Amino acid sequence: MSERIRQFISKHDIKKIKVGVFDIDGLLRGKYISMDKFLSAVDNGMGFCDVIFGWDSADELYVDTGVTVTGWHTGYPDTPAKIDPDSARVVPWEPGTALFLADLYTGDGIPLGVSPRQLMRRVVTQANEMGFDPKMSSEYEYFFFKEDPHSIREKSYTDLTPLTPGMFGYSVVRASSVSDLVHAVIDNMKAFGILIEGIHTETGPGVYETAITYDTAVNAADNAALFKTAMKEISSRHDVIVTFMAKWNPEFPGCSGHIHQSLWSADGKKNLFYDDRHATSMSTTMRHYIGGQIALMPELTALSAPTINSYKRLVPGAWAPTTASWGIENRTTAIRAIPFGENSTRVENRLPGSDANPYLAMAASLAAGLYGIAQEIEPPEPWSANAYTAPDGIFEALPRSLDEAISLLKESQVAKDILGTGFVDHYVATREWEVRQHAKAVTDWELKRYFEVV
Repeated sequence: MSERIRQFISKHDIKKIKVGVFDIDGLLRGKYISMDKFLSAVDNGMGFCDVIFGWDSADELYVDTGVTVTGWHTGYPDTPAKIDPDSARVVPWEPGTALFLADLYTGDGIPLGVSPRQLMRRVVTQANEMGFDPKMSSEYEYFFFKEDPHSIREKSYTDLTPLTPGMFGYSVVRASSVSDLVHAVIDNMKAFGILIEGIHTETGPGVYETAITYDTAVNAADNAALFKTAMKEISSRHDVIVTFMAKWNPEFPGCSGHIHQSLWSADGKKNLFYDDRHATSMSTTMRHYIGGQIALMPELTALSAPTINSYKRLVPGAWAPTTASWGIENRTTAIRAIPFGENSTRVENRLPGSDANPYLAMAASLAAGLYGIAQEIEPPEPWSANAYTAPDGIFEALPRSLDEAISLLKESQVAKDILGTGFVDHYVATREWEVRQHAKAVTDWELKRYFEVV
């Protein structure tokens, strides 16, 4: 393995190495390490401080929570980490630099149960054992601003200057006017190993949507997670900042992180969602996969909508689902079935926001689909009209807040069965912490509404 890495380093004239691990919030935590240390780590492993699973997205330590994997009681030790040689990527905007992802393990050599990437690997292994090769892709919406990390704080995240003004979806003119940035995204992502299928403006000032080309499931999750990180790094070099918040402003649509998925034969040659013997061309496997996703969606929502802000997007008329619904080519439902030929028939999960951790949203979606296949769950009839106006009782309502979503996940035995009790307990504890942090915050809305009049 070391020789393989040495060849990669020599071929691309690599002088600097970055190693990273994705935390529970989907943030890439890592560091630059010397070449000697890296080559030693490839052969012998290395240590990585497990505090990344003991604090939140703002680096505040989880205290008085159910988080037990690390903390003051353990002393925040290093946990064993192994470099994944298949994750090697040249960082084109940092000449002579390569990025590698690491996988975390316990001291006994067991994959760390709370690691998002390890969770994704476990679910994919389950799919493989069932005879499936899952393929996935993500598409993201996000907003650009002519700001930097200092200016957004100085402005208290208000009165920000968007990259371009106005509501102008699919605008060739708007995208062309900032072609240096758009081209940099396309070209740098390709050189970084992330192929972009399409990029265009969405409806709102400075908002874009990008579809990533499909890949095998773990690679697709890596691409999605690294896309968000890369967008932040590329943007900073063009004097703009990008946000993947689910809903940064109530006046504009929210930002989605839709997941496209299909199951293929073990050799990767046949799309098992396609069956031309059915009028819809959807196979029984695809139908049961949808059935599992619909059945488990409410109790797994917290994995696709992980923040307080996530639920500001999940409202009627905002191009995001409010019920565990499905339909054929219906963008008002949570699951959009796309029977589009032998190679393209797939399922689109429209629940995840752009703020979701791709590993967790993908793992939950895949695990629910596999559960549906194993249990032969039949979905309700597909909805062909506006799902926001579907009569009560047709589809189960989705949680309306992170607090509600966490309560459902916490009580879900199926979630623990398909994702692991240790992971679910840890994740629930981190989201309960998030809810408590929000509960004690005094917001701008409260100050404007009550400061003077009460």
